[in-house]
Amino acid sequence: MILEQYYIECLSHASYLIGDETTGRAIVVDPRRDITEYLDDAAKYGLTIEGVINTHLHADFVSGHLELVDAVGAWVGFGESADTEYPIRRLRHGEHVSLGTVDIEILSTPGHTWESISLLVRENPLAAPSAVLTGDSMFIGDVGRPDLANLADGTNTDLARAMYRTVHETLLMLPDSVTVMPAHGAGSSCGKNLSSELTSTIGEQRRTNPSVQPMTEDAFVALVTDGQPAVPAYFSTDVALNKSNRALLDQGRHIPALSPTELRTGLAEGIRVLDARTPDDFAAGHVRGSINVGFDGRFAETGGMVADIGGRIALITYPGQQQDAAMRLARIGSDNVIGYLTVDTDGTFPDTLTDLVRTAPRTEVVALDSLLSADAITLIDIRNPGEREDGVIAGAQPIPLAQLRSHLDDLPQDKPIVVYCAGGWRSSVAASLLRADGIENVSDLVGGYTAWIESSSTLVDSQELSSVTE
Repeated sequence: MILEQYYIECLSHASYLIGDETTGRAIVVDPRRDITEYLDDAAKYGLTIEGVINTHLHADFVSGHLELVDAVGAWVGFGESADTEYPIRRLRHGEHVSLGTVDIEILSTPGHTWESISLLVRENPLAAPSAVLTGDSMFIGDVGRPDLANLADGTNTDLARAMYRTVHETLLMLPDSVTVMPAHGAGSSCGKNLSSELTSTIGEQRRTNPSVQPMTEDAFVALVTDGQPAVPAYFSTDVALNKSNRALLDQGRHIPALSPTELRTGLAEGIRVLDARTPDDFAAGHVRGSINVGFDGRFAETGGMVADIGGRIALITYPGQQQDAAMRLARIGSDNVIGYLTVDTDGTFPDTLTDLVRTAPRTEVVALDSLLSADAITLIDIRNPGEREDGVIAGAQPIPLAQLRSHLDDLPQDKPIVVYCAGGWRSSVAASLLRADGIENVSDLVGGYTAWIESSSTLVDSQELSSVTE
């Protein structure tokens, strides 16, 4: 049996190839849109991809099932309650999908969504199960959240109760030795406590996963409905795309370079310009109106928070990152990247754009307390609810980054705004977003909450030392 995992960090997304070496038959599970890697590996192993199974209608990325249908004529399978515009194979609980010798048993595992399924994989029909592909039902260290866009006719509580039964009546009934292979890892917005580990076992999750410990159903519902990350607005768009006969991704597409004049014209026409350089380089010099979404972070998901799916986008990147950056956006359905401009690490822009280049105001943690004491700023905490449970800076107004665009009209503008996150990456996104959307007097807190805590601790220690020596 061949069971390959494909993991991409910028979406914390795992997809899978399951193949039968004796028959050469294979399926792909939860694929992304750029499918070349699956096709290449299938060819390497002598496999024919005959089917695609999505464990649910994904919200955080656009699945590549239609690209695989186009490339190899595969059938598409979903849980039986899925609603799509294209023909699907409706997979029912207890049904077996055979690849010849390798056997895949369908488990209905609602909770994240109603149509959610898991795939129990055996080397042959008589063998003990070796792995379960849990989609967004069970993660390593957590379970899937019950409150995303594709809720059908249910409520968050209904889905949470369904998840309780999924965990305790289906997944935890499997042998401890079964390998758990989920669709997401740490950083995903599909849960709140996901581990950076990419696989585990049922036994290990039984022992260590806080969300699957013995508890009442009501306690479980309270646990999984509280403290979840804010939902990016593009999630509902991607659910709709995953239900529809959308346009296919050109697997060989190449995003063109933009001249300085073309970039200037695009800005004047209102396109979104995403600058994928580091926050420090962006602050040192950037094109007015651009938004800093660093390539080294959660570029795709964050890009979906600040730029509309389907909207025209131009990229500013370091040399060599431009095509990958465009592909990352395409994975969430942002296909309309019109081109790119590259800037070297020295930060030099073309001479014809120098009149548009600005520095970004930043606030150091040593200045923050005095600014707050003087009531001289509005402080915005853009972290997620679960992060704020670990502590906040007094006086901060909580608006998670994923919701910031929808709250622009609510922000007071009678004094400068300072935004902060955990470490400074997201706050650079937020500050540049606000400036791009017309709120000019905005800075980000360098180093974020982590730097503020460290500075506060140092200050307290110094004061205590002074009081002792006096």
